[in-house]
Amino acid sequence: MANNAQLNLLAGAEILASALLPHGFIFKLETEGKGSGGFFASGAYCKGNRRLELHFRYSLGMVTYHIGPDSLDHETYMRLLGVYGQNQYPGFSSDPLQSFHHLSADIEQYCEAFTKGDGSQFHSLVLALQSDSTMFKGLL
Repeated sequence: MANNAQLNLLAGAEILASALLPHGFIFKLETEGKGSGGFFASGAYCKGNRRLELHFRYSLGMVTYHIGPDSLDHETYMRLLGVYGQNQYPGFSSDPLQSFHHLSADIEQYCEAFTKGDGSQFHSLVLALQSDSTMFKGLL
């Protein structure tokens, strides 16, 4: 039987579908269960060597973009793009699915390099962060 985290993650994946399916991404539920913090579920939208990793417990939590060996969490990606503060995710709502709407808007507006680029811009952002791993230190 599916737990609420799994059901919410699957419903959230449906919300993200409009931003990712047109680019060839497919969603797959990866893990679900119950830990010391309660029920959880994770999954990813994948296409080739690209992966959008999603984790859900009581709300959408960790969101990580991967292209090959390169990866960035959502907040860092938005900061590196120079749009942090204009992005909608994470947002704050009592509706656990609202965060998926916020993430979908960010993907459509800011993440073209991830969804359909050749990967070079994403790689350049990762290299910039690696060259100065303290660039966002102390930022909230």
